[in-house]
Amino acid sequence: MLYTIQIIALIQGIFVLFILFTNRKDYKKTTLWLLFGTLISVLLYILGDDKNNLFVENTDWFLFDNTLFVTFLFLFFKYYKSEKEKFIKSNYLFFLPNIFYLITEVLEIIVPKENLNIEILEVLLELTFAIYLVLILHSVFTDKRRIWITYFVIPIVILFVFSCINDILKIIGLKELSFFTNQNFNSYLLLIVAFLFYFISFKLLSNGRDILPKNEISKYKNSNLNTKRIEQYKTDLINSMEMDRLYLNGKLSIQDVSDQLNIPKQYISEVLNEHMKTNFQDFINKYRVEEFIKRLKKDQNNQFTLLGIATEVGFNSKSSFYAIFKKIKGITPTQFKKELA
Repeated sequence: MLYTIQIIALIQGIFVLFILFTNRKDYKKTTLWLLFGTLISVLLYILGDDKNNLFVENTDWFLFDNTLFVTFLFLFFKYYKSEKEKFIKSNYLFFLPNIFYLITEVLEIIVPKENLNIEILEVLLELTFAIYLVLILHSVFTDKRRIWITYFVIPIVILFVFSCINDILKIIGLKELSFFTNQNFNSYLLLIVAFLFYFISFKLLSNGRDILPKNEISKYKNSNLNTKRIEQYKTDLINSMEMDRLYLNGKLSIQDVSDQLNIPKQYISEVLNEHMKTNFQDFINKYRVEEFIKRLKKDQNNQFTLLGIATEVGFNSKSSFYAIFKKIKGITPTQFKKELA
């Protein structure tokens, strides 16, 4: 039965890796390759760990230990949650425990007798991986998004936590307190992994968009703008607000700014959206809100209502003014005025 599950999980895993690799350009690189590493480490574990070696009975290919899976999964969640595009080189240090773990495995072959120093190092390393697992669970429960892998990670992580505890108990000579045998652990893990691979396969084949963060395809990828012109247009747009104060015109449109600055409006949209990470309305409204605050602080404007001042700086209605102000400042104009008092 266990052998059959191993074969099924192995075939499904290879299929998933093939599909992910084929569509690799669709996904953000860092999370893709970390998931890739996670899945490959699972496949290696299925192939040759402990007494469940798929090809050579009762042989432990210690290079295929499950600790590599733990590290890759930890880093996968770390980057999935942070949404960082680029892998930080210092994060390679998280693989140091894996290297040390490999060294202890080699030392146990070279030094057949029990060695206290090696056993202490093993305990410390097991604790490190246990911390990784706890951090994974923390990441899962603190992320408000419903991550597809969550439903599989929770039982896998709990299983690995118990496995770490088991290993520590064995190392310190308390084997009789173990929660389960290696055979049971592998059976449970393989069942979960088989379902995980099946789920990913199903999502990939049904064009599921939540497997991994997708690469955003820019609608300006064929733009003729060069770096020099982009910087010039950014300067012109900022000056049109800070010096010319075009935002005071309540009916200001992108065409008006285009005519004033002699910049094609499609280039204005491109510079704002792609290079200033905003849009036209948010861009001008930010200046209107700041101008409102400046005028509100002046004593000579005390006779004006909030809406009166808002109208002077380019807002056309009370509802839009209040909504925009709260969006930018986090509180309503009325609350803001009270805080000034």
